[in-house]
Amino acid sequence: MTANELRAAELRELLNRYGHEYYVLDAPTVPDAEYDRLFRELQALEEAHPELAVSDSPTRRVGGAPLDEFVSVVHAVPMLSLSNAFSDMQLADPAERHAELIQFDERVRKGLDVAEVEYATEPKFDGLAISLLYENGVLTRAATRGDGVAGEQVTENVRTIRAIPLKLDGAHPPALLEVRGEVLMLKRDFERLNADQVARGDKTFANPRNAAAGSLRQLDSRITAQRRLSFFAYSIAQVGGADWPATHAGEMAWLKTLGFPVVMDSLRPVVSGAAGLAGYYEAVLAARAGLPFEIDGVVYKVNRRDQQEALGFVSRAPRWAIAHKFPAEEALTCVEAIEEQVGRTGAITPVARLKPVFVGGVTVTNATLHNEDEVRRKDVRVGDTVIVRRAGDVIPEVVSVVLAQRPMQPAAGGDLFSAGEEPRYPAYRLPTACPVCGSHVVREEGEAIARCSAGCPAAPAQPGDPAFRRPADDGYRRPGERYIDKLVEYGYVKSVADLYRLKLEDLLEMKRRADEDEGVTPETVKAGKVASKWRKT
Repeated sequence: MTANELRAAELRELLNRYGHEYYVLDAPTVPDAEYDRLFRELQALEEAHPELAVSDSPTRRVGGAPLDEFVSVVHAVPMLSLSNAFSDMQLADPAERHAELIQFDERVRKGLDVAEVEYATEPKFDGLAISLLYENGVLTRAATRGDGVAGEQVTENVRTIRAIPLKLDGAHPPALLEVRGEVLMLKRDFERLNADQVARGDKTFANPRNAAAGSLRQLDSRITAQRRLSFFAYSIAQVGGADWPATHAGEMAWLKTLGFPVVMDSLRPVVSGAAGLAGYYEAVLAARAGLPFEIDGVVYKVNRRDQQEALGFVSRAPRWAIAHKFPAEEALTCVEAIEEQVGRTGAITPVARLKPVFVGGVTVTNATLHNEDEVRRKDVRVGDTVIVRRAGDVIPEVVSVVLAQRPMQPAAGGDLFSAGEEPRYPAYRLPTACPVCGSHVVREEGEAIARCSAGCPAAPAQPGDPAFRRPADDGYRRPGERYIDKLVEYGYVKSVADLYRLKLEDLLEMKRRADEDEGVTPETVKAGKVASKWRKT
């Protein structure tokens, strides 16, 4: 086999495995960004070498098959997925940053032979897609997406979701209506569920999507009823005995009158052209962290249904819609070391030093491990491949370990008849001595946090720390934020305690390197020490 054939076969195997884990088992082992990257690589390889595009390629289908425990349901209208677009938010030029979005708009305008197109927009929920069938206004069937052609019947579980109407509002409901939408778990309900899981000693869920999927697909609907699931409608698949609105925006307005929850109006405006789409994308990206639910992008749909019909479909997705993905909030990387960070109150926090990875819009090199119990629960070790998450302004954290990629070595004492393997690196243990001052580390009974017994002052140096504050009439100039930033950047200061060890030569050298003078001298640093002690007496 050629190198291209080998790589295509490898990609198909990986994508089929990851797709099965995601769609069927609801237990993904890699983040969405990694799946997207591999999918796009295979897609590009097949486009360049059409002979590699086999009939069972992941690029030719949508997900996995239903589980045997549920009754299979064939969708009257296939539940196809959407093609994806990505933006490189590190690029300054909007035309370069949103190149794939601009190309989508160009394809649509060319296909319709028009100068400008009106698009309906909406968030891309990170939950579980579902189909709801109503006959004469009554919910008669609910089914998951499955592989897009057939899904699983989960009607009894869906009946427990209070946001989903069991009977449509209005005196004259349509004889037949199939609605598509997303079952999800709000952030606050996810936090409450995990707190309950911990209290019962049960395993916690990695994220709201996994919690929603696992809850909806319970064989016992009583469990589903306890899980506070939510729902948002986002499209209509078929209508009988009523007029079908002429636009997507009209569909959403109609569904709202029938009693379906739809996302707030401010998150689904109708816009024109690529510029309108790009503006919407950046606005929702900026608001993402403050939303009550998880989203991983936005969706654009040609607003007019007649134009949708004119554009039609490709093999696995409509030509008239696209999902514009946000920068991944989860990514794979490697743990290079586990070190301890001492906070201002003496709290000791284990921190994973990571191989640099771009996630959540920034390059991440460190991730909190919270405390010793969390490290042990997740079994994070040096050398591990881990999933790192950074959402909004939240401190990056290690979500889980990809155990299949853990470095292993022959087990100690093994022989030809009892060969085995063991992890190359030992499990993490919190040090008994403070890494800064050497004092004994203590952990009170019932507390998760360990602390330096001496109340070590080794807080990370930051402008605005209490150690930098002085009475307004002390007669000294305060160190400027840029000055403190430079001290930290050049490695002179890693903690507040380091400020009191600075020498004049350090300050002069830093001044030369920074090529600026904020007016700080050894006397001002000393004064900071005296003022800090004076305030504590």
